[in-house]
Amino acid sequence: MSLSFCGNDLKNSYSVEKGVLNNGCFVDALNLVPHVFLLFITFPILFIGWGSQSSKVQIHHNTWLHFPGHNMRWILTFMLLFVHVCEIAEGIVSNTEMKSNHLHLFLPAFMGFIAATTSVVYYHNIETANFPKLLLALFIYWVLAFITKIIKLWKFAEEGVGVEHLRFCITALLVVLYGLLMAVEINVIRVRKYVFFTTPQRVKPPEDLQDLGVRFLQPFVNLLSKATYWWMNPLIIGAHKRPIELKKIGKLPIAMRSLTNYLRLKDAYEEQRVRVRRCTLRRCVDQVDHQQHAEDLDRTPSIWRSMYRAFGRPILLSSTFRYMADLLGFAGPLCIFGIVKHLDNKTEEVKMNKTEDLHFGVYFMSSMELLQNTYVLAVLLFLALVLQRTFLQASYYVTIETGINLRGALLAMIYNKILRLSTSNMSMGEMTLGQINNLVAIETNQLMWFLFLCPNLWAMPVQIIMGVILLHYLLGYSALIGASVIVLLAPFQYLIATKLADTQKSTLDYSTDRLKKTTEILKGIKLLKLYAWENIFCDSVLETRGKELTSLRTFAFYTSMSIFMNAAIPIAAVLATFVTHAYFSEFRLRPAEAFASLALFHILVTPLFLLSTVVRFAVKAVVSVQKLGEFLQSEEIGEDSWRNGDMSVSLDSCKKHTVTTKAINRKQRYKMDSYEQPMRRQLRPSETEDVAVKVSDGYFTWGTNTSTLSDINIRVPTGQLTMIVGQVGCGKSSLLLAMLGEMQTLSGKVYWSKVPDCEMLHDVYISKNRYSVAYATQKSWLLNATVEDNITFGSPFNKQRYKAVIDACSLQPDIDLLPFGDQTEIGERGINLSGGQRQRICVARALYQNTNIVFLDDPFSALDIHLSDHLMQEGILKFLQDDKRTVVLVTHKLQYLIHADWIIAMKDGSVLREGTLKDIQTHDVELYEHWKTLMNRQDQELEKDTEIESQTTLERKTLRRAFYSREAKTHIDDEDEEEQEEEDEEDSLSTTTSRRSKIPWKVCWRYLSSGGFLLVFVVVTSKLAKHSVMVAIDYWLAAWTSSNFNTMEHKPIINSDHQSYVPVFIILCAAGIVLCLITSLTVEFLGLTAASNLHHNLLNKIIHAPLRFFDITPLGQILNRFSADTNIIDQHIPSTLESLTRSTLLCLSAIGVVAFVTPASLIALVPLAVAFYFIQKYFRVASRDLQDLDDSTQLPLLCHFSETAEGLTTIRAFRHEARFKQRMLELTDTNNTAYLFLSAANRWLEVRTDYLGAVIVLTAAVAAIWMSFYGLQSGLVGLGLTYALTVTNYLNWVVRNLADLEVQMAAVKKVDSFLSTESENYEGSLDVSQVPEDWPQHGEIKIQDLCVRYDPMLKPVLKHVNAFINPGQKVGICGRTGSGKSSLSLAFFNMVDVFHGKIIIDGIDICKLPLQTLRSRLSIILQDPVLFSGSIRFNLDPERTCTDDRLWEALEIAQLKNMVRSLPGGLDAVVTEGGENFSVGQRQLFCLARAFVRKSSILIMDEATASIDMATENILQKVVMTAFADRTVVTIAHLVSSILEAEQVLVFSSGILVECDSAANLLAQEDSLFSVLVRTHK
Repeated sequence: MSLSFCGNDLKNSYSVEKGVLNNGCFVDALNLVPHVFLLFITFPILFIGWGSQSSKVQIHHNTWLHFPGHNMRWILTFMLLFVHVCEIAEGIVSNTEMKSNHLHLFLPAFMGFIAATTSVVYYHNIETANFPKLLLALFIYWVLAFITKIIKLWKFAEEGVGVEHLRFCITALLVVLYGLLMAVEINVIRVRKYVFFTTPQRVKPPEDLQDLGVRFLQPFVNLLSKATYWWMNPLIIGAHKRPIELKKIGKLPIAMRSLTNYLRLKDAYEEQRVRVRRCTLRRCVDQVDHQQHAEDLDRTPSIWRSMYRAFGRPILLSSTFRYMADLLGFAGPLCIFGIVKHLDNKTEEVKMNKTEDLHFGVYFMSSMELLQNTYVLAVLLFLALVLQRTFLQASYYVTIETGINLRGALLAMIYNKILRLSTSNMSMGEMTLGQINNLVAIETNQLMWFLFLCPNLWAMPVQIIMGVILLHYLLGYSALIGASVIVLLAPFQYLIATKLADTQKSTLDYSTDRLKKTTEILKGIKLLKLYAWENIFCDSVLETRGKELTSLRTFAFYTSMSIFMNAAIPIAAVLATFVTHAYFSEFRLRPAEAFASLALFHILVTPLFLLSTVVRFAVKAVVSVQKLGEFLQSEEIGEDSWRNGDMSVSLDSCKKHTVTTKAINRKQRYKMDSYEQPMRRQLRPSETEDVAVKVSDGYFTWGTNTSTLSDINIRVPTGQLTMIVGQVGCGKSSLLLAMLGEMQTLSGKVYWSKVPDCEMLHDVYISKNRYSVAYATQKSWLLNATVEDNITFGSPFNKQRYKAVIDACSLQPDIDLLPFGDQTEIGERGINLSGGQRQRICVARALYQNTNIVFLDDPFSALDIHLSDHLMQEGILKFLQDDKRTVVLVTHKLQYLIHADWIIAMKDGSVLREGTLKDIQTHDVELYEHWKTLMNRQDQELEKDTEIESQTTLERKTLRRAFYSREAKTHIDDEDEEEQEEEDEEDSLSTTTSRRSKIPWKVCWRYLSSGGFLLVFVVVTSKLAKHSVMVAIDYWLAAWTSSNFNTMEHKPIINSDHQSYVPVFIILCAAGIVLCLITSLTVEFLGLTAASNLHHNLLNKIIHAPLRFFDITPLGQILNRFSADTNIIDQHIPSTLESLTRSTLLCLSAIGVVAFVTPASLIALVPLAVAFYFIQKYFRVASRDLQDLDDSTQLPLLCHFSETAEGLTTIRAFRHEARFKQRMLELTDTNNTAYLFLSAANRWLEVRTDYLGAVIVLTAAVAAIWMSFYGLQSGLVGLGLTYALTVTNYLNWVVRNLADLEVQMAAVKKVDSFLSTESENYEGSLDVSQVPEDWPQHGEIKIQDLCVRYDPMLKPVLKHVNAFINPGQKVGICGRTGSGKSSLSLAFFNMVDVFHGKIIIDGIDICKLPLQTLRSRLSIILQDPVLFSGSIRFNLDPERTCTDDRLWEALEIAQLKNMVRSLPGGLDAVVTEGGENFSVGQRQLFCLARAFVRKSSILIMDEATASIDMATENILQKVVMTAFADRTVVTIAHLVSSILEAEQVLVFSSGILVECDSAANLLAQEDSLFSVLVRTHK
């Protein structure tokens, strides 16, 4: 046919005799004018004005503005584009009915489509550049388009074209849309006044966009970018070149910050509280029933309502999106039904006479006619899929954003409550730290997840009802059979889900127990190796692991059942439906109904599968809200305490000297100061100035009605040192807390004096902050921060002051030992410091703070006498008193009373005496004498203490060891890093990139091979078989329905027709269900076997690793392999692997079916595959980075909560609540930012894969329709389309699971890296049978030219040592620190690398002995006493080889017999973890008893008396001299005085044996090193 604008089949096509506007072709040509005008005007501006600029410069986001009606314009434009698509389709289909081509039927519509697209691009550029005057062109366009469409509609009406004609409806819709767009344009002119007004309005960008730190742009971008997450492109593509860091993701917009959401939720909660109170009062007035009053008073504000008031609107918006997505989801099955049905009917179609529908000489069609065109249906299916997926992702995004906002608000609410919690709540155990941690880590997350799944609750029922209605419409009553199968099996899924949750809890208990045992082993690994007990303890762990694996098997079984149900239910439903239909329906099953219903069944299964999860989360959410409600209603610190009251006057007159918190935002309402900062009350004028604190008639309690402190009348003089003394438990600490307002006041008052106005010199504050008290608690409390941050505690850094404080607390030697000095991070709760070091840092914090009043609660308790004296003299008497600060000191060290200006003596919760020491000496002679006696006793202890090595020196030694042992490791690591950096610089960017995006196939293979090759084979085979059978079921259905249709339609069924098809169909379905069960079980059990083998190998490798491995590998790192990594391998990898293989095979089988049905579609699949490859490649890298950021930002947040709960009294005393709240908000926002970006990245991926899926569907549909003209069966068309639809659902899961698996495989990689650790050589060259059973019999030791090193890479620690020790001889070994003493003791046990020389014990070279034999025949007592949790019997004899009499004898020798007898259970008495229920001295004596039980002829004591008191040391020495009289004893001395009686002394220096003789002989030589050591007490 020839091309012609008006067509050439009519003579009057170009005739205007009846008037120009009465020619339809001319009216259509007129409609072209506005479109051409717009293109003519805008293209030059777009390409000349912005083309050059945008190609070179990226317009920064801080200029993005939204003109009025921004979203409305985008929505209307999208609708306009859709109507234009319909108009084009209608024009093309109408044109096919004409004899010649009439271009005017669709060309104006096509130009309209281009013009509408141009208009929105043009608008976006104008908006970005904030140049509204250029919008005038658009205004003119909308007016012209509106007028031309009005003319067209008017002419249609004149000609008699009505609503029954599709073209009339489309034109009417276009008139409405152009009219609305014109109105939007007028509104912009009205608001911005950019034209026709003399003063145009200037507009600033939103506040968030002025802050360059805000990088989360979802709320600010245009609608198209919002829907497709286009703004995420730079971040996701950039991640490929450089990892995403916290700096890169920036800050959150104000509306999403925790503070904003907290205020929103708090207002809603307070509103509820007021309403409840009002209702209660109203009822109290109306009712007389007192019981009812009591019930009403107990009512609490509803958290549910508060959450709805604060976050209800976005949830409603999300639900709306969800409903639209669900309804559009049914377009897929309906379009398949339409396409297949019309392809069936095409053979019968007869051209009807259509002349009656000719107007203006062209054909006008009805709406139904257009929908009967299969190509139109294919395009509609594509558009419906794109829209459905867009709405679904929008719904997901809104719920996730709202969930994160809710979590942020709840965390702030909980934190705020923690800061106001009553101290008695914490101390009386009503509110434990664990409960608070659970609220933060678990309950808030439960509510967040509930919010994520919330829209499902009301969307699912609608989806199910709609699905069932459509099924009934397609298949009649047989469909209800299939639907009922799905509904009836749904409760089973819920049951399985609840069972899974229970099993997970028991698994957690077992894994905690296993981890506890593993931790104990790793902490005491040195002792276990020296005693050759590693296998006994290893078996104990494996026993617990066995129980854990049993629980994991149950977990795996329920997981596989859940997966099986999800896969088998649709097969069962389809089987029930079609077999019922075959036997009981009057009509044959046709391809259209069969495949439409198949697609519907797939839609129906998803909500029912999810329903069990949603219900479970709903139940959990109800419990969480209940817990949260109880917490928010718990008791707060007293409202009448000194900290509350109006202090605005004093704030104006005196600048506070606290760190000014950074404002979250420029606006005042977002400042931290307004964030509920409790204030102190104004002071009364009557109070005297010389008293800092005064308590009158005070009765205080810890939450019970009985008073802990009674009749307290005290005063604390200003600027003086007040000491509070008394017995343990008499209420000294409580008195400090009562003054701080932490206790509940039953009666009486606490007065705080007024301080003179502060002075200020230029920039230097010399004011003291009278609103805070520097308080050092008895139990030291540290932040997880640097040493410097712990001391300055938020105050400005003053170098001179800081140094003075460090010196006063003797912290410099300790700081020098730390790897990064005072910039070293202290672990959580100061875990890497000793008690004394922690205590001194807390005291340093109190000294450093510039406050008038300092409270020190027993600061000397964890310090030795030298440090206590130094701290008293330099810190308290000099530093604080010189500063004229009021000091209140609680202490037991009565020798310091002479320094006190004022003394408060306490007894049994009341004040015994108050006054100066002189007053007490005069008025209470008895008390003074009692103190004197105690002071003398303390002085005697002091003399003893100076004789032995100070406790502090030991602490420093321990600290040095802890960090020194890792120096070699860090040194090696540093070298590796340097090499790596050099390599990276040499590498081109592309190779680095490819390294980051590579999938760790090697690690995957390592994991699979751990599961066993047989299981891997079974998994692969069953998976392939299952998916082949699934395809076979649907192919058979296609063949069956096509044959039905080909024989004869609508004829009553004769059994012979379907008897050959139905049995095969039943067999295939049954095979499919069985294979579903096999695959789900095998994958889970493959994972379980792999996990079991990996853990077993890891434990064996670690336990048998050389001691050096434990010195250079941090304990936390090893424990991580056994905790977090093992947990991932146990529980997460199997399900991810199953999901990945399932979704991948589903996609591949779908693409295979599409390619089989329509080979032509393969051409289109190639570019789609390329696009998919790049999408997944970029996403996986970005997802991994964002996942890491989310994980790494979560821990500091949880730590901050637990730190705050532990240090409440300190924070409140210092008045640092605002600073801590600010920190919490920053940490929450940081974590929320990472989570939001991760969520947005997931949406970015899903939108793209969904659109790819939609394109695959369109390709398959068009190719199938085209192929059907060449004889393709309609059943196969249905098959192809149904499979193409599934691709959309599973493409994104392939990528998501791949990304998850990649992250999870890192755990396998870490575990695998430890599996390459070399084990100690346990075998030896001698056979056990060659070693006499009673070896070593005599205890003779020969050391010949011995050279020892810790590692082949390190220098020798012992060089050419020669010595001979006679049987039964008592030998002492001494030398300065690092001289090699302990290395020799390890050499006896072959724990170090003996690379030259040998040690011969009783004629046998120990290096040739099997390690187990050697170590089990020698005994050792270590410096640090190690006990394991269990019983006393287990600690003395884990091998269970000794009789009770032998054990009692050992205890008697160690002088522990009476103590053990008094314990419940005697030998079976419980020993807690680390032996914490015994003193250090008792623990060391247990170790002595343990050594005696072994009955070895050689005992080695490695600095065994270093950490025990004098009394215990004397016992130990006496026992060694008597009980071990006939054995060889080698004592490595930390104090030379302990080996003065030794028969032989070996003196070492720098690894060389310099002296070897008896102690007496060596002492006789004045210049000997031994004499020097004795003289210097070293």
